Amino acid sequence: MAIQMKSLEQLQLMRAAGLVVAEALNLIKAAIAPGVTPLELDAIAADYLDAHNAIPSFLNYHGFPNVICASVNHEVVHGIPNERPLVSGDIISVDFGAIVNGWHGDSAFSVGVGAIDPADQKLMDTCEESMWRGIAAAKVGGHLSDISFAIENYIQSQGRYGILREYGGHGIGTEMHQEPHVINYGPAGLGPELKPGLALAIEPMITRGTERMKTLSDGWTVIASDKSNGAHFEHTFALLPDGKPFVTTAIDGGAADLGRFGIEISTLLR
Repeated sequence: MAIQMKSLEQLQLMRAAGLVVAEALNLIKAAIAPGVTPLELDAIAADYLDAHNAIPSFLNYHGFPNVICASVNHEVVHGIPNERPLVSGDIISVDFGAIVNGWHGDSAFSVGVGAIDPADQKLMDTCEESMWRGIAAAKVGGHLSDISFAIENYIQSQGRYGILREYGGHGIGTEMHQEPHVINYGPAGLGPELKPGLALAIEPMITRGTERMKTLSDGWTVIASDKSNGAHFEHTFALLPDGKPFVTTAIDGGAADLGRFGIEISTLLR
């Protein structure tokens, strides 16, 4: 299947979806505390969508039963929200997507609940920074695997972490998952050329142990086979007609984090 390239007008619609995702995730993050259940977090996202005339990307996607994915501790991705209260020391990854006028935004974060193991904090910090380094590596004229290499290179520089092989980032637009698939490892300089109009969701997923995963009997929840804790971060970004990036699911468009690498974001979106 061909890669869907977007016009500036279409990317403006994706920005509207991205802002809904960003604002809902901020509300969810603020609500995370000991005693709160993942189902309560799911309700926050659902209510926000209703209030902003947006549609959930995940609900009923291949039968997924909820609005968010909520993965706790060794549940790395695709966790189904449940009624187990979070406790101090947990880490939770929340993945969420929204559709506005037919266009998608998709983002995820991991965060600790109460006081957590410093090694879990480093796990999450490493995962998040690798995402930003992957986005920063996306330059017009470069190649898709430049992103993959930047992600893996940073993760490996920080310690021994398992980088999920079966899952990765993806193209995004009028569907949540489009070509190309974006792996989080491998050499640079391979794959499709990066061009203006390309929109991608970049999402490293790592564990403190193995890269080997197992899917639970619910058909969705992916856990580390050695029960090591995992982290998952994701942002949707695009390369604009001026050749500059813009993170559609970041409130500031990625200005602060990409600015750390000397990268200016496009001014064509707000």
